Amino acid sequence: MGRKKIVAGNWKMNTTLNEALDLASGIKNNTNNTDVIIFPPFPFLKTIIDSFKTINGFYVGAQNCNANSKGAFTGEVSAHMLSSIGCDYIMVGHSERRQYFKETNEELLAKINQALEHNLKVIFCFGEQLQERKNNQHFNTVETQLNEVLIHLPKDKLSNLILAYEPVWAIGTGETASPEQAQEMHAFIRSVIATLFSNTIANDMCILYGGSCNAQNARELFAGKDVDGGLIGGASLKIEDFTTIIHSFT
Repeated sequence: MGRKKIVAGNWKMNTTLNEALDLASGIKNNTNNTDVIIFPPFPFLKTIIDSFKTINGFYVGAQNCNANSKGAFTGEVSAHMLSSIGCDYIMVGHSERRQYFKETNEELLAKINQALEHNLKVIFCFGEQLQERKNNQHFNTVETQLNEVLIHLPKDKLSNLILAYEPVWAIGTGETASPEQAQEMHAFIRSVIATLFSNTIANDMCILYGGSCNAQNARELFAGKDVDGGLIGGASLKIEDFTTIIHSFT
């Protein structure tokens, strides 16, 4: 059986409750045999889960979780809490979390373990900075990010993991990796997974592209044989654009 086609929308710190409900409502009936995962802001998760949980192929995730199961961590949210309200996914390691909140690979590993322990699926994000790309260090950077986290995960839980490659130099900059660059890196990622685990696990694992994918370039990007979909930022806030992306698989 082939890998799933997946389009995930990261709404970041955007939308009001009513805007979030309208956005989810406009997306929910356009899954097109594709798994669609939306990541609304924390305050709206339960409302959206309750409103749209029964829609086939439509899933709701949290943009982050704490690395601890519970405790005196004011303002934080645990994976256990998210599981208890019916969340399907947790996103871990987004470039903005790494950059602004200085999250380390060790901390990200703890977050993934928390999510998996509570039967949540994970989208794990990683990718290189512009200078690393310019210095031809992008493969080394990505391999290190994968090695320092994935090798420590239980092998029987890897089916609950989706990878999202984020070329940081292409996020919010107007730059986008070419379809050839995206496919080259996705193929490399798959080879790293094969080395860490097995060819079977590598071939079964979904890898998303997450660098300024939009309604205009999604079809070309998704044509890569190792590109299984996209983690979408700004375009996921526009129903028409996001729907176009969902329908972009050839």
